[in-house]
Amino acid sequence: MLIWAGFWVRNVYVAKWQYEKEAKDSEEWDRREKEKLERWRWEEEQYRSEKELERRIERLEQNLERLEQIHHESDDHHQSDDHGRVVTCEVLEVKDAGIEVKIVGTDFTTFIKRSELARDRNDQRSERFAVGEKVDARVIQFDKKARKVQVSIKALEVAEEKEAIAQYGSSDSGATLGDILGTALKNRGGGDK
Repeated sequence: MLIWAGFWVRNVYVAKWQYEKEAKDSEEWDRREKEKLERWRWEEEQYRSEKELERRIERLEQNLERLEQIHHESDDHHQSDDHGRVVTCEVLEVKDAGIEVKIVGTDFTTFIKRSELARDRNDQRSERFAVGEKVDARVIQFDKKARKVQVSIKALEVAEEKEAIAQYGSSDSGATLGDILGTALKNRGGGDK
């Protein structure tokens, strides 16, 4: 019986040892699996954040391209339409109150009032313009946000007269622009001969 008890104790010992070994292996396996799972979750999170970052970068690049395109379009439309610039306009319609014009090279249309058609009151007749005729005018008001522009032939004539007076003489003596320019042209013509 002693042999039998020894055999039984030995079997219990072996069973305990095997159980502990399996438990350690199981714990080791669990630890390794947990590490693999954590590593997989971390890699998945990195992958998702990289994908999200790539998507954000792509959206930002698209927005930047759109902004650059809008900026270039607005530069093309507004380049010659800044306040004070001289623009060429094509007459679209002649009315009693003024003329409807389209600024050449843009999609802007505007109405020039009768009072802005000329400096002299006698020339402020809209009938002197014909549809399709091209005229130069000065931008007197420009609103980029509202995309409205206002031009004036009168402002252009006044600015040209001021420039001519500053360059060729003064109007203090009562001389007119024609007198000043006539004298300047005669002097220039006489110098060439």
